Amino acid sequence: MNAQELRGKTPEQLREDLANLKKEAFNLRFQQATGAIENTARMRNVRRDVARVMTILNEKAAEAAN
Repeated sequence: MNAQELRGKTPEQLREDLANLKKEAFNLRFQQATGAIENTARMRNVRRDVARVMTILNEKAAEAAN
């Protein structure tokens, strides 16, 4: 997921993506706690994707305010 493709989405689609990423992050934390996680690097990627989506949402909100 890159910023360029995120900028082409609507705020509703971004909020849906954000919810899905947060669910995935929760599941990965749960897997890590139980020792069942296979790809530990995925946690880092999901965290960064969440931050990326939130940044784009904030940019769109600031743009709409102006």
